[in-house]
Amino acid sequence: MTDSPTYVGQPLDRIDGRLKVTGSARYAAEFRAPNLSFATLVAASIARGRVRSLVTTFAERAPGVLAVITAANMPRMPRPSVPPAGDSSPLLDREIRYSGQIIAVVVAETHEQAQYAAELVHAEYDMLAPSANMERELARGFEPNTGNAPPSSKRGDVQSGLAAASTRVDAVYRTPTYHHNPMEPHATVAIWNGEDLLAYDATQGVSNTAQNLAEQFGLAPENVRVVDPFVGGGFGCKGQSWPHTPLAALAARVVNRPVRLELPRRQMFFTVGHRPETRQAETLGSDASGKLAAIRHQAFNHTSELDDFLEPTGNTPSMLYSCANVEVTQHLVRLNLGSPTYQRAPGESTGNFAHETAMDELAVRLRLDPLELRLRNYAQSDEKTGHPWSSKSLRECYAAAAQSFGWSQRSAAPRSMRDGRWLVGYGMATAAYPANFRPAGAKAQMYSDGSVRVLCGTQDLGTGTYTILAQVAADTVGVPISKVRVEIADTRFPDAPTSGGSCSATSAGSAVLMACRALRGRVLAMALADEGSPLFNLKASDIETRDGVASARQAPARRMSYVEIFGRYGKRVVEQEAFAEPGRERGGGGGAPQGTEQAAKGGSGQYSMYAFGAHFCEVRVDADLGTVRVARWNAAFALGKVLNAKTLRNQLQGGIVWGIGMALEEKSLLDERYARYVNSNLSEYHVPVNADIPEIAIELIPEKDEFVSPLGAKGAGEIGITGSPAAIGNAIYHATGRRLRELPITLDQLLV
Repeated sequence: MTDSPTYVGQPLDRIDGRLKVTGSARYAAEFRAPNLSFATLVAASIARGRVRSLVTTFAERAPGVLAVITAANMPRMPRPSVPPAGDSSPLLDREIRYSGQIIAVVVAETHEQAQYAAELVHAEYDMLAPSANMERELARGFEPNTGNAPPSSKRGDVQSGLAAASTRVDAVYRTPTYHHNPMEPHATVAIWNGEDLLAYDATQGVSNTAQNLAEQFGLAPENVRVVDPFVGGGFGCKGQSWPHTPLAALAARVVNRPVRLELPRRQMFFTVGHRPETRQAETLGSDASGKLAAIRHQAFNHTSELDDFLEPTGNTPSMLYSCANVEVTQHLVRLNLGSPTYQRAPGESTGNFAHETAMDELAVRLRLDPLELRLRNYAQSDEKTGHPWSSKSLRECYAAAAQSFGWSQRSAAPRSMRDGRWLVGYGMATAAYPANFRPAGAKAQMYSDGSVRVLCGTQDLGTGTYTILAQVAADTVGVPISKVRVEIADTRFPDAPTSGGSCSATSAGSAVLMACRALRGRVLAMALADEGSPLFNLKASDIETRDGVASARQAPARRMSYVEIFGRYGKRVVEQEAFAEPGRERGGGGGAPQGTEQAAKGGSGQYSMYAFGAHFCEVRVDADLGTVRVARWNAAFALGKVLNAKTLRNQLQGGIVWGIGMALEEKSLLDERYARYVNSNLSEYHVPVNADIPEIAIELIPEKDEFVSPLGAKGAGEIGITGSPAAIGNAIYHATGRRLRELPITLDQLLV
């Protein structure tokens, strides 16, 4: 390897950027096949009840219609329901449990014909009143059995801690239902060839989708191939399989032709998940100096009649600050809504809003600077697990962001800062998110022209995965990045985890690092063992590789290019495959470690691994109209090794933009009479636009973490949104003196 990275850390442009801006990048719905047909879903218009009759005659007679598939005529599937999606079963039965539940699939020659015929399917129902108000159903709340770590936790004696506290905050915080709304709709193109199934699917996890399809259709895993080279945003809703994917494959089998099924925007509000509504009651107690004596966090979120989806809001209050007495309880409430799912920073984004708002309230009651309160409760270790941090540079984040923002100029009293008609407020909050590292494989190949090909079953959601993997490969092997070709998101390649939980860079990147390290070792081994080679009798550690040339560190004249090595030994291609997992790393041959313990002991539970950051923002509130504008934003993050400074900042800025939307604009509006979302489109589901966003200044704190993964990087996809809604709410309080505990914060709340 080179002495110092040439590409890793540099703010390189995305290598797939030109494909995207020229329209050459193909997304799932854009793949074609001979004799392609088109499918449209028919959704239930009630939220609770039973289908009394389903008339499909008119649809079947419509022009171009090839089939109308219902529960009555669908082929039997070996295993129609596959976790974790609560409603992965296509055409469940006649029982309706939520509005938008799929009751039929229409397949036609064209997309327009399928849409028209779907409108001709007529259902009659025995309708019951749906349950759609979580607050009214809290008494039916239950603690879920998640199958892994329990959602509730406790340490110390909270009652005693609260009794001894001199200052308390006791409040309820609410977040609404949110929908993901990626620009690319969910879509699947399904193609059968005998018992082999090929699916082009808009997914965050090709391997997970393939596994589910294999189980649902009773196929051997090797008979299912899933491909998705470009994902037009996912944010969590494409992280699991939903009913439309197996239904596309089912329809293709029924009509014996390839089928494309693409969801319209409206159906994406009902059938592919959402962030559930939360109600979080939080109690903080402290002594007169601000040292936390007790934390109690009691949360509810809604789930469907079909699953037990938990939004783990208690993760943040259980570990973020030092406190001896902590109790977290979490409960679910069943409603007649579709299954909730993961949405960018699930649990941390919603839980952090409650916890960081409560901390701000405590600071106000103590007449203490909000930043100083956090520093007085700085956690030197993860007190939930008792483990030390693998690395933690949160103090440095606070200092850097506060300095660049000008926090010291803040006047403490609410409504004390003004600029003309605008009330000016400063707010801050802490950001934290787990540094996830999951098992991943990769293959690296070198060809006789010195080029390198990297294969990995990961995905690029628009985050820059293609680019960072190329950077890692180029530096590890020692070739120009122009000589590296990255191919991902195909189940023919080595398995990698679903792209969620900010794990792709760390997991896939570590696998690529190890595969390329093994590849370099194997290629060099040929020259090191050859008496006629200028590199003969050197050790691999004595060799530096740069720009496709291997040379002795102490004698640079002893050199040999990769092209020369391949030509001398008559090789056309050399390849190595490696697998990275927490606690161990494996790589095949050529000097790669075999079964050695990796530096990241976190996999064996010795360290708690988190990314940390700090948000500081300025808001301006119109004193007469209540209009809120976010005027400035400074944030700092410590994320281990920086792989690409440009794509990293892009991810962090994107998360903050999401936080602004979460705090001020986004809300899925439910008509409780029918349990239907009424703003199920992008004209009425408000999201931030460019005019809503100020310049977002991001500072990256240098941090070395020897334990988090072989690569040493921490993910950045989620952490930007954690803390940002609370920072806005805290700034609005400082500007106006009004404490608002329910999102989104809208001008009507400020005018009351």
